[in-house]
Amino acid sequence: MRDTSSLRKRLKKYKWLLIMTFPGIVYLFINNYIPIYGVILAFKNYNYVDGIWGSEWTGFDNFKFLFNSQDAYIITRNTFLYNIVFIVLNLVLAVLVALLINEIKDKAISRFYQSTFLLPHIISMVVVAYLVYSFLNVDSGLVNKLLIKWFGAEAISWYGEPKYWPYILVIVNGWKNVGYLSIIYFASIIGIDKEYYEAAKIDGASKWKQMTRITIPLILPVITTMTLLAVSGILRSDFGLFYQVPMNTGALIPTTNTIDTFVYRAMIQSGDIGMSTAAGFYQSAVCLVLILTANSAVRRINKRDALF
Repeated sequence: MRDTSSLRKRLKKYKWLLIMTFPGIVYLFINNYIPIYGVILAFKNYNYVDGIWGSEWTGFDNFKFLFNSQDAYIITRNTFLYNIVFIVLNLVLAVLVALLINEIKDKAISRFYQSTFLLPHIISMVVVAYLVYSFLNVDSGLVNKLLIKWFGAEAISWYGEPKYWPYILVIVNGWKNVGYLSIIYFASIIGIDKEYYEAAKIDGASKWKQMTRITIPLILPVITTMTLLAVSGILRSDFGLFYQVPMNTGALIPTTNTIDTFVYRAMIQSGDIGMSTAAGFYQSAVCLVLILTANSAVRRINKRDALF
């Protein structure tokens, strides 16, 4: 009875906050949980006439076909390695940018830089794709023009040479996302009590020591949380980055093909819904295992930094 009355009191106390969260909960349920039943397509030979429930069960045939093909290794390798590089490089650059912004004392200039760094994150990937194209176009691209003018080198067919694209994709991803992450870390930095820095100055600590001994350790929980969230999607890729930026060029597919682009091509080009769903299910299952493992490791080190 005590537990029931205590629950009622808490519900009454926070009823308006609960009412405010209700639309978000409904949206989450409709958008994220109701479609889960579509996972059964991974175990069926889908037929449009018979529908989802009427289609023939095939067991794990779709998974066998996926894993027996060379595509399974390529898309998994590409997705995993790209995301590892993105996570590490973006983390380092974002923390560095946040530390540098924190050193700007003029508020107007600081806000200008924050807005400037955040701008690429809100630009559509379609626009980014054409910006990249304006740089890398064989005939009129800025990069080729500079190569010819300054170095007398021949124009490079960027969209026909897969070897350049691991670097191009890393640069584009960093340009688009580092600013957003840096704003999150900067928001954490400005929340640090200034007394820590005043005490450090009295003790004669340099700026470098203040950053490494005060700032970074105190924002470590935020860094851990953002890294865990990134790890949870380590087998998910930015579809626009890997499909639109390379302009879906056939010559670049071995380098730019990831699980997300593979699912799209399997759906649109071959119409194989079963295999594309199997690839998506495999992606989600591995991501779940990775986030549970990473979170468990963090809990053993420091329970406060774990997500759950």
